[in-house]
Amino acid sequence: MMKTISIRGVDARTLEAIKQAARARAMSMNRFVLDILQRTVGAQGPRPTECHDLDEFFGTWGEDEYERVTRAVRRQRRIDRELWQ
Repeated sequence: MMKTISIRGVDARTLEAIKQAARARAMSMNRFVLDILQRTVGAQGPRPTECHDLDEFFGTWGEDEYERVTRAVRRQRRIDRELWQ
């Protein structure tokens, strides 16, 4: 059975921040606040953190550039035996 709660004392600044955050995630305010509460108290388990700081780079490499980067990374992963003796 689902219950309803009321939260009193929410100032205008906090309310506006909740509205904007919910809107940015295309969620209702209720769903947004409920998700925060569930994650905070562990009711639904932890959710993976979404990061979007590299989104602009996805799909921007051509095949040639991908091969060059892959070769460079492979070279960097080689173990220098002289240093580990």
